[in-house]
Amino acid sequence: MGKQWNLMKNKEWRWKSSYFRRNFVLILIIASIPGLITGAGLYWFGIHSIQNELKSIHENQITERANNVHEQLEYLELSLAHWAFDPMYNYSLLEVDFKREFQTTRNISQSLLILEGSNPIIDKVEFYLDVENPILFNPHYNEMNSEAELQFYQKLLTKEGSINWERELIPNSEREAQAFLTLTHHIPGISKPVFGEIIIKINQVKFTQMFETLNPYDEGVTLLLDKEMNTLVDTNGEEDSEFKKKIIEKVQQQEESQGNFSIDRGQNTYTISYGLMDRVSENWMYITASPISSIISPIVFISKLILIISFLGILLAIIMSWYASVRIYHPIKTLMHGLKREGQSQWQNQDEFELISNNFSNMMSESKRLEKRLAEQMPQMKESLIVQISKGYYDRFPEDKLRHRMQTYGWELEEKQIKLIDIQLTGLHSADPTFDAGDYSLLTFTLVNIVEEVVADYYYQFTVINYHNLSIGLLLVYSETDTWKENMGLFIEEVTETINKIIKMKITTTISTSVQEVKKIANLFEEVKVGKKYRQFENKNQVINLEEWKNQKEGFIIFYPFDVEKEIIQSIRRGQVKETEQLIYQFIDELKQNGIQEINIQPGVIQLFSAIHHEIIHSGIHPNELFNGRNMFDELTKIRELEWMVNWIVKEVIKPYVEVLKNRMDIEMKQTIEKVVQYLEEHYMEDVSLETCAEIIGVNAYTLSKSFKKILHINFIDYLTNLRIQHAKELLLNTEMKINEVAESVGYRQSYFNRIFKKHVGLPPSQYRKIQSS
Repeated sequence: MGKQWNLMKNKEWRWKSSYFRRNFVLILIIASIPGLITGAGLYWFGIHSIQNELKSIHENQITERANNVHEQLEYLELSLAHWAFDPMYNYSLLEVDFKREFQTTRNISQSLLILEGSNPIIDKVEFYLDVENPILFNPHYNEMNSEAELQFYQKLLTKEGSINWERELIPNSEREAQAFLTLTHHIPGISKPVFGEIIIKINQVKFTQMFETLNPYDEGVTLLLDKEMNTLVDTNGEEDSEFKKKIIEKVQQQEESQGNFSIDRGQNTYTISYGLMDRVSENWMYITASPISSIISPIVFISKLILIISFLGILLAIIMSWYASVRIYHPIKTLMHGLKREGQSQWQNQDEFELISNNFSNMMSESKRLEKRLAEQMPQMKESLIVQISKGYYDRFPEDKLRHRMQTYGWELEEKQIKLIDIQLTGLHSADPTFDAGDYSLLTFTLVNIVEEVVADYYYQFTVINYHNLSIGLLLVYSETDTWKENMGLFIEEVTETINKIIKMKITTTISTSVQEVKKIANLFEEVKVGKKYRQFENKNQVINLEEWKNQKEGFIIFYPFDVEKEIIQSIRRGQVKETEQLIYQFIDELKQNGIQEINIQPGVIQLFSAIHHEIIHSGIHPNELFNGRNMFDELTKIRELEWMVNWIVKEVIKPYVEVLKNRMDIEMKQTIEKVVQYLEEHYMEDVSLETCAEIIGVNAYTLSKSFKKILHINFIDYLTNLRIQHAKELLLNTEMKINEVAESVGYRQSYFNRIFKKHVGLPPSQYRKIQSS
């Protein structure tokens, strides 16, 4: 290497170095000139046209965003109209006693809550009912007490249109009146006379945030004005009020209802875009003001950046050309750096060609190792190719190219037949109790190993496809000889015996028809997928030969036990999980009357799940929340065992649903008992009975008695007696009332009062007063 370094100093090397350096610099400078000219031209000549284009894009963007805001407000108006025309809000509300008919009261409150949560810009939803004693749902039931509030809501009933946008001071009994933007709708929708009003109060902060999206830049102003040019939205608050007035005056001078113009403010120029939003009761005008500097700043920056990069490119080209001329003194040096091995820092002392030869030998060894590794991965690659063919990824490939690809992977296809065999494990619940649904992968992996070991004794061209769901596919490529059917039978028999012995499970073997065209392999998968559904739901070994089955298959009559389905739904409503499970087994037994083939039973089970799913939705529970977003239909269709189907429906569907229903019923029951307790506190001195309270609350006496005992852990009559005795004690100690007057004050006759008091206190009333007073 010392000699080579000396060569760099001689005249020949300096000449070569100089030659390479001059030419390399010249080429790089010439290559950089177009970029420099392009950058300068873009900066000096193209910026004006691009600025105009950016302004046009900006205007289109504002128009699109304004349309988007318009659609959101239009959706809000349509939603309110939809609720206003709901049959719930009809003239029958004028006759409703909302204190007694709490179910109607609750339905109205729930509908208002649903409307309130349907749009993020809604702050509150109210329903005013103009009856003898005016009522306001906000969203819960309230009676009107404030004369100012009453005048405000009655004023809304006099509005000419059915639906109106208003911005007024809304009275509030708890705090000062506040200015709200509201959307109101008469009740009923179009009929007369009007007896109510649905009022949507808009969240001003979120409403403003929605209109802030009209201006895509941090700087600038966004205004929303009503038909009288009053400000509904001002994204800058009180800032720049003079500038905003100037903008509004300039907009009013425009002849067109939508457009744009420019306005100067100091050293900045603003582009103003304006337009109308057609609302149901009036037209609103939106105005946006954006500084042009914010719009065109990207292209100015990019133009300058291109110019700077162009100059830097020339400078870098000069530096790199000098560096390259030094480095390209000899090709061998670059090659030696590429072949340098880790830890071999003094390679200069070795013969370069010997080192190259050694590295070439190492590369050959590495090549053989990779070939061996490729051979080991070939089965997986074959499986992947077959899966892609089965899914139709190669449908557009010509037959000859597809055959060539398979031959590249090692298949011999000339004068060969292709057949697909599906082997499915069955009887998981009847097998070793240590197996469960979580052992799919382990059991399927074991099945793959058994089949690969057995099939190698009968066929030499095969690919096993692991479906990972207790079933596999076996693609065979074979010559159709006189003994192929016998070999097929022996192979299936040996596989069946081995699996029965090792895994202790049964198998269903589905054999497809034979094809010669590679493109028809996908048809074999579809054929087997349909054919395997004709297996019987019995825990036994089964073979379905589709070549024989095609000539022998018969149609089947659809049968569905609707009566049992109704009983199942009723049992679920009652929360009876065990009873429901027994009814599902009865449902399965009736399905079996038409045969125990999967194609007869599985659709019936899926239909039953659909009915349960519908019941869940009908009860007001969202399935996504109940099942955490799982695709329950997909999970059910993948189950191939009857016992497992029933267990899955009970464990994964019915039990979670019943648990939610019980929780909901407990809350409603507690609220009902609280109302009864409050009533007893106020009317204990009257002739109160369990039946009276049940009638007032709106439930039957048996349900009330059972709920009372469950919530308060005491019978109804015992609770009432304790309440009366406690009040009697207070009257005896704190008043001079006679015993008969005390008895009447707590709802008893004197004779009965003396007995019941002594029974609970241990002393007659007179003696109790005497002892406690001494």
